[in-house]
Amino acid sequence: MQVAAKRKRKRSSNSVWFELHNLNRDRVYAVLTILPSLILLGIFVYGFIGQTFYWSLTDWSGLEANPQKNYIGLENYEKLFSDFGGLRFRTELVNTFFFTLLFLIGCLVLGFFLAVVLDQNVVGENIFRTVFLFPFALSFAVTGTVWRWLLHPRGGINMLPNIVGADSWTTSWLNDRSKYEFNWHDIPTLSLMLVIGLTALFLFQHIRRRKFLSVFFVGVPVGVLYMWIASDWLTYDRANPTMHGLFDWRNVPQYVTAAIMIGFMVYMIHLLWQGHRKTALLVGIPTLIIFLWYVTGGPDSFPNVDYKEEYGFNIALIGILVPAVWQLSGYTMAIYLAGIRGIPEELREAARVDGCTEWQVYTLIILPMLRPVTLSAAIVLGHISLKIFDLIFAMVGTDYLPVSVPGVQVYTTMFRSNKFAVGSAIAMVLLVMVASVIIPYLATSLQSEHDM
Repeated sequence: MQVAAKRKRKRSSNSVWFELHNLNRDRVYAVLTILPSLILLGIFVYGFIGQTFYWSLTDWSGLEANPQKNYIGLENYEKLFSDFGGLRFRTELVNTFFFTLLFLIGCLVLGFFLAVVLDQNVVGENIFRTVFLFPFALSFAVTGTVWRWLLHPRGGINMLPNIVGADSWTTSWLNDRSKYEFNWHDIPTLSLMLVIGLTALFLFQHIRRRKFLSVFFVGVPVGVLYMWIASDWLTYDRANPTMHGLFDWRNVPQYVTAAIMIGFMVYMIHLLWQGHRKTALLVGIPTLIIFLWYVTGGPDSFPNVDYKEEYGFNIALIGILVPAVWQLSGYTMAIYLAGIRGIPEELREAARVDGCTEWQVYTLIILPMLRPVTLSAAIVLGHISLKIFDLIFAMVGTDYLPVSVPGVQVYTTMFRSNKFAVGSAIAMVLLVMVASVIIPYLATSLQSEHDM
């Protein structure tokens, strides 16, 4: 019996060793399989990103065979955000903000509406679905060429009234240089109260559900924001209507640094609350560095810029938004329709039995369940809008400032003015903008998969 037991334990130990041996061997094979891809990714993606960042810190310009690249630090970035030479770039950032906001709203609303219509089992659903999705198969260059003709002041859409015998329209879709100007500091009181009311409702619901941790992490920064807004309005000087009290665009580096520092602190408290002490210690190191840099006046080293120009929404952007929404709304429709079809029909039937109308079924049952789909669509559309170039290039060229964006300036600065260092700085700013949208989404997705 003892001999048999020893043999059994030996076979068991050998099998365990064999499994571990195979596991290690499989890991080696897996690493060797993906190693060429990792090397190529490191060279042609992250290596070139690092090289572009280095170029942005130099004064490289011209097309000499052996150009001189003298290190000048952050001077190129200072030019982009200074009064000297930075007006176009700041205008393009404002255009990007409005384009992204309206582009997301248009694509999500129109895409969801088309998905709801097709979900009604209409006759010829496959035909309509193909027609709606077909523009997504086109390139922005083709779309821009077609819509440039459709939006011509003396043709295309402006000629539609002639069908019924009326006079043609005279709308200059792409040539309208007028814009809705406003002061960024002049926030309407009604909008401010709306934001405060929605935030208060969110906090009240979480308190009622006893989610006190969420209340803390949301309530503390929101409370600080409310106090700042209140002090800003209380110290408002009517003699200087372009500037509200404590807020000053020249102090934006200080505001951004303080926001980053507070975010790190809140995240570190969250890690400590969850018991992740080692991770909290790792997060605490950059938090301490940022804090020391902030209290020693580090943000004051950035150039103080007095932004005097008025920004606003350029009417000509509508001519760019229409074809962009036309092309991407079909993609949004497809993913919304797939999400709707993935919801069990029993839930809808139960809601109808409980007395819900069809409108309530979609707004109270289906739409909340489509939040992951909406988030995914918003992320994809957001990074497309941030790096938009070919559509604008095909429709208006590269020199029309009312609809220009940073992607266009990268092209004109690097390949027409031969200012490769300044163009690299713009490209790095654009990379940070896109990464600020993509990285949180990827982190959330990976966290969700890990929790599952």
